[in-house]
Amino acid sequence: MQETVHNSLSVWSLVADASLLVQLVMLILLVASVISWTMIFYKWRSFRHLERAAEDFEDEFWSGGEMNKLYREWSSQNLEPEGMASIFVSGYREFNRLSGNTTDRSDLINGVHRAMRVALNREIDVLETNLNFLATVGSTSPYVGLFGTVWGIMNSFRSLGMMQQVTIATVAPGIAEALVATAMGLFAAIPAVIAYNRFSNTSERLMNRYETFQEEFLNIVNRQSSSKRRAQS
Repeated sequence: MQETVHNSLSVWSLVADASLLVQLVMLILLVASVISWTMIFYKWRSFRHLERAAEDFEDEFWSGGEMNKLYREWSSQNLEPEGMASIFVSGYREFNRLSGNTTDRSDLINGVHRAMRVALNREIDVLETNLNFLATVGSTSPYVGLFGTVWGIMNSFRSLGMMQQVTIATVAPGIAEALVATAMGLFAAIPAVIAYNRFSNTSERLMNRYETFQEEFLNIVNRQSSSKRRAQS
């Protein structure tokens, strides 16, 4: 008898014996968990790559080499530059275009700033990709699991009402299969919340680095345009 009860309380049997709606809830939570874990690994690799790329580019940019050479190096690659390099390429391309067409320093600075801002917004979109999904999974999965639990417990009590004699052995399987939905909701939510908080922090730090570089590059462009104007006068 004990072996029969133990087998009926195994996870697989609880899932298989659950009602159709509770099974659907479990399936939704399982799919959400698989997708969120896939996104977690993808974002982890992406952020690690972008952080290394930002460090390498900053080291090269501040090494004292010519910006024109650095621009040719990054713009001539087969792949589109990303991260900080993309912001630099967009800004320096606009600088080259405007420096030969205008003598107004404010127009030059504003043009470079707009080009870099567009590139910065593109990079921010890359940083924030999939974060909303992780936030949604983290915030809604416990409630979805709780809905499955409530529905399962309601069905269990409805079934118990038709029985003349109720024991722990008759109550336990129905309650246990309902609680599996809550456990799956927490299993999907907890990693998503942790990953979202960590990736949001990393994304904010990278955005601050990008914005700082943008301001520093604009200062360099401002100094160069001022020097060029004084030399012409």
